[in-house]
Amino acid sequence: MNLVWKLLRQHISIPQFVGFAFANLFGMLIVLLGYQFYKDVSPVFTSEDSFMKSNYIIVEKKIGTGSTLSGRSNAFTKDDISDLNNAHFTYKTGAFTSNQYTVTARMGISGTNILNSEIFLESIPDAFVDAPKGTWTYKPGDHVVPIILPRSYIAMYNFGFAQNRSLPKISDGLVGMIDFDIFVQGNDNSGSFKGKVIGFSSRVSSILVPQSFMDWSNQTFAPDKHPDPSRLILDPDNSKTEQMTKYFDRHGYEVEDDKLDTEKTTYFLRLMVTMVMVVGLVISILSFYILMLSIYLLVQKNSSKLENLLLIGYSPQQVAKPYQLLTIFLNLGVLIIALIAIVFIRAYYMGVISTLFPNLDSGTMLPAIILGICLFLLVSVCNIIAIHRKITSIWQRKE
Repeated sequence: MNLVWKLLRQHISIPQFVGFAFANLFGMLIVLLGYQFYKDVSPVFTSEDSFMKSNYIIVEKKIGTGSTLSGRSNAFTKDDISDLNNAHFTYKTGAFTSNQYTVTARMGISGTNILNSEIFLESIPDAFVDAPKGTWTYKPGDHVVPIILPRSYIAMYNFGFAQNRSLPKISDGLVGMIDFDIFVQGNDNSGSFKGKVIGFSSRVSSILVPQSFMDWSNQTFAPDKHPDPSRLILDPDNSKTEQMTKYFDRHGYEVEDDKLDTEKTTYFLRLMVTMVMVVGLVISILSFYILMLSIYLLVQKNSSKLENLLLIGYSPQQVAKPYQLLTIFLNLGVLIIALIAIVFIRAYYMGVISTLFPNLDSGTMLPAIILGICLFLLVSVCNIIAIHRKITSIWQRKE
């Protein structure tokens, strides 16, 4: 063994092995980072909403240029709702109800005012809101009104306002930090309420309040206004999607399909990550070729001396072992450096993600570690087999 190591050191080319190491490191880093990034980011698009079942869909009427000129309204009449509710693909329907009076809100966090503006309130039947029991109720005369904020509000606060002013970031578990004051005015009457934020929703873009509060407040502050709803929420039978699609096309309805947008985003994310990983694999394959070429050149330079070692009793396995160990340690070193680099890179982008989505699970490095070990084993086994065959060919040539 010592004789073989001495021969190996005599003709080893440092630049060749450094070139292999950098190429393999670059390829390995691209592959592992792409896979880890996909695993870390995909829950942003695939996580379920906390207060609304994923199969619920929001329906509205299509309004185009022609229909606008013809004066067609985008509101659903009672007949429209009844017909949709009786459709074979419908389990239940509910209407969005909006405030018909003026609403102004002031929102603050830790004593800092971050919002003071006129806002828009909506409600849906309580059966469509999956809130903890007892938290989504309102009785006339109560001063506290439970509300659900759009998750986009909190994302903007965390990423912009809080980060620039060193304020605490808000997650689902810290909703109690939010101070929300509601001021309403209409019908020569006014009132103020304390909004109690119970959570965030990514399915709706407006501020939700209980149906009981909306009914009471509209009756109190805008008793003469009874507009038809412009949006409906539907609990569909997913086994009858084709019938539902035909019905919507026939009646000129469309779906606010945030799930479809999510699927498209996830698809393009997966496509981009796949393309990046393919580039990394190509670089890794080329680096593998560089390593094998370097090993073959070493063996070729030492072929006559290796033949003598084989003739005096060394087995092909003994002669090949130093070369195999060299490739294994090189591959292992590349894997360790790549994982260390990913730790720092991941810490950076996970900081940004946690700012935007503080309730998202931070996950682990396990995906990159598992994939890295698999690639290390695959490449090392290929190296070991190729070197063994090269040494065996020298042995067979002398027999």
